[in-house]
Amino acid sequence: MNDAAEQVILVDRGDREIGTAPKLAAHETGALHRAFSVLGFNRSGEMLLQQRAMVKYHSPGLWANMCCGHPRPGERTMPAAQRRTFEELGVKPDLSFGFSILYRSEVGSALIEHEFVHVFGCVTNDLPMPNPDEASQVRFASIDAIASEMERHPEYFAAWFRIYFASHLTSLRLMAERLPGRV
Repeated sequence: MNDAAEQVILVDRGDREIGTAPKLAAHETGALHRAFSVLGFNRSGEMLLQQRAMVKYHSPGLWANMCCGHPRPGERTMPAAQRRTFEELGVKPDLSFGFSILYRSEVGSALIEHEFVHVFGCVTNDLPMPNPDEASQVRFASIDAIASEMERHPEYFAAWFRIYFASHLTSLRLMAERLPGRV
């Protein structure tokens, strides 16, 4: 489904559904909507990053977590996260819920991310084969290395990913340690 036809679920601050809107319109107006993020880790606890494809309508070329997206109207959030991770990276992850976060951030091109995000984690040792329309490359890095790089060059990273590190670094570390499948 292309971005023009994609619908998002509008929510209140308690993540209760209040309607739907075209995805692009929600990002143009800053309407609060439901989203998800998938944080992938290998068995050593390194996080899987993807560099967003240059054809993305916002945040192109920036590094972000394994996968982000929006459930469609009538779609549950975890299955939506599994669907989107497969579409972007060809991976069908076994997800565990991590935490939720509500944030608002300008992401360039006069667009605003205002999302109630359900953050899931998974373990994968394989480097996925990204869909070139979604991600240009992927890599694993330790949380400490990502935090250090983010401190030196925040402009290399997507706004939501910087927010996760700024407000949930302890949660990220705990996810990396406690996910099923870690050694």
